[in-house]
Amino acid sequence: MIQRGIASFGLDSGHCPPWLFERMVKLGREMMYVLVAEYGPDEFIKRIADPAWFQSLGTVLAFDWNASGLTTILTAALKEAIRGHEADFGIVIAGGKGKTSRKTPDEIMAWGERLALPVAQTNKLVYNSKMSAKVDSALVQDGFQLYHHAFFFSRGGAWAVVQQGMNADRGTARRYHWYSENVNDLVSEPHSGISSPVTLKTVLDLSAAKSDKTREISTELTHAGYATLMKDITLLRKYSSRLSQMAKIQIGGDGRPSQQLTLLNLETREFKYHPVVHEDFAKSKYLEKILAKVTDERPGSYEKLLATEGVGAKTMRALALVGEVIYGASPSYEDPARYSFAHGGKDATPYPVDRKTYDETIMMLGKAVRKTRLPLADKQKALDRLSNTRTARGDML
Repeated sequence: MIQRGIASFGLDSGHCPPWLFERMVKLGREMMYVLVAEYGPDEFIKRIADPAWFQSLGTVLAFDWNASGLTTILTAALKEAIRGHEADFGIVIAGGKGKTSRKTPDEIMAWGERLALPVAQTNKLVYNSKMSAKVDSALVQDGFQLYHHAFFFSRGGAWAVVQQGMNADRGTARRYHWYSENVNDLVSEPHSGISSPVTLKTVLDLSAAKSDKTREISTELTHAGYATLMKDITLLRKYSSRLSQMAKIQIGGDGRPSQQLTLLNLETREFKYHPVVHEDFAKSKYLEKILAKVTDERPGSYEKLLATEGVGAKTMRALALVGEVIYGASPSYEDPARYSFAHGGKDATPYPVDRKTYDETIMMLGKAVRKTRLPLADKQKALDRLSNTRTARGDML
């Protein structure tokens, strides 16, 4: 069973030297041959979706344990390693960094045709790829902007997403993992893990189970009609500056209001601190256009609402704020990464490191290294790097 993991890494700059990338491709190809032969393509996809396993594999292929570049270079090296042999491996890797990430749907479609996959299956893979990116950019509003998206899938239907966002101000990166068998609902608790160097005090997480009521209200708001919804938005615009001023006065040293604020006694609901209280709700023609579109289309579910073209983070924030202030549906403000510890931390927070699970990962990869067809010297170097990851447990949060 995949466990939810969190590892620490900062934002890197620079490029991977060509000689290092070539070696990573060579070792990556050998590792994949062994792992797929030993466990099958579906199991390899499952492992990729495990944050600690993915991080360990990157370390074996010569990257620093805590380097953000591990994500982009490892996925690029694996993609290059199986290029031209995807059918033999039974695995396809689509997407990548920057502009390449935007080509992911086209790559999936091309491979679906090449592998003679049913059209419905290929279309579903494309949809899952697009939705995972939308969820982590529009529902998990943590300040990390996505710049890397890799989609792994097998002939058998297993798929995984490894995507990464950056926060330039903090100089840190955050990686999001998805795995097909773990996803019961694309918009509710979909992640198999989120790797991050920090957990933030306040994150508007509309994908959390605690945000169920917000998702329900947001969908209902689009069914109420444009005029009704705009009345609510107008109220927020009219009082947003007042709320902002009051919040500045009321918020105490712990980051919470020293007393509760009441907004016009609407629905007799009390307004509690909201992370987007400083949102500028001055007239936005684009927001109005999108709200007009969704109230006209009346999506049948929150997932369909999110999937609507043009709907993004600001639209979902606006609906969430209306839902809380006026209708009392409070979303989750807790960073989802705090629920993503697989192996614990060096200070036993939230619990001690799970050495058994961690060591099983190392043993599995060590076994694979020994079975590769590499020269003994190269094998030993890879094993040494893997052995050094044992000390890296002290870097885990």
